[in-house]
Amino acid sequence: MLRSLPPLAQLRAYAALVETGSMSAAGALLNVSHAAISQQVRALEASLGVTLFQRVGRRVELTAEGARLGQTLREAFGSIAREIEVLTGADADRPLQITTTPTVAAAWLMPRIGSFRALAPEVDLMINPTVTRVDPAPGGVDLAIRFGRGHWPGLEVERFMDADFVVAAAPTLVKAEEISGPSDLLDFPWLQEIGTTEASDWLAKHSITEKRVKSLAQVPGNLLLDGLRAGQGVAVTRRTFIEGDLERGDLVELFASNDPGQGYFLVTYPGPRRAILKTFIRWLQRERALE
Repeated sequence: MLRSLPPLAQLRAYAALVETGSMSAAGALLNVSHAAISQQVRALEASLGVTLFQRVGRRVELTAEGARLGQTLREAFGSIAREIEVLTGADADRPLQITTTPTVAAAWLMPRIGSFRALAPEVDLMINPTVTRVDPAPGGVDLAIRFGRGHWPGLEVERFMDADFVVAAAPTLVKAEEISGPSDLLDFPWLQEIGTTEASDWLAKHSITEKRVKSLAQVPGNLLLDGLRAGQGVAVTRRTFIEGDLERGDLVELFASNDPGQGYFLVTYPGPRRAILKTFIRWLQRERALE
């Protein structure tokens, strides 16, 4: 199999070109001249008999075949780099990087993080609460806790938590109003986390599309929970995030909203996992089992 592969120098040069987007930047990355990158990439095209890229002004635009090969090389070289890091311990001191939504970070992860600190006090953490999708990658994000249906090609995905959504509000907002069906909620303001569509999806699912709610405020996830508790609007959120509020009567559940196909998933890059990532995932699973 190895005999049938193009020379490694050609593949590295093309991978660098794909990563950086220019011959000069690729040369700087590999500490060679841009002419050397161009020569290697042209030799790779000749060897394969395929056009991998086209020049558009000063930019490099990949062909469909070039993009496919670039993705394959990214995954292959990434796996090699991660394996070497694991074998040599070179990544032992790099902080464990986790990304998730602000709501999950504020309502689920941070209230529990103390038990992980007690378990692994030597591990440095970087937690990035954002609604922007950030894919795990070698040398970057180690783990994403992501909401959806689990379809993210090129990544390893493990179901973590069911959605278990509820529509909730503060008693001070709904007061003595009779709420017998979803359409009764059109008279109230709504809250929705920026970058998500839980509220809009729930309304559409119940055929409430011909009218709009009184108002819809889109806010960061932690502020959504604060606003919900303060009676500033109706919101769709995970039951676990507000379980204490429901038990105390600070919030009331108006409707259940569960889609079995949706949930929260642990998303990682394919290949060997760092020891601290394995420890963190085991801890997450134990905490989830305690709910």
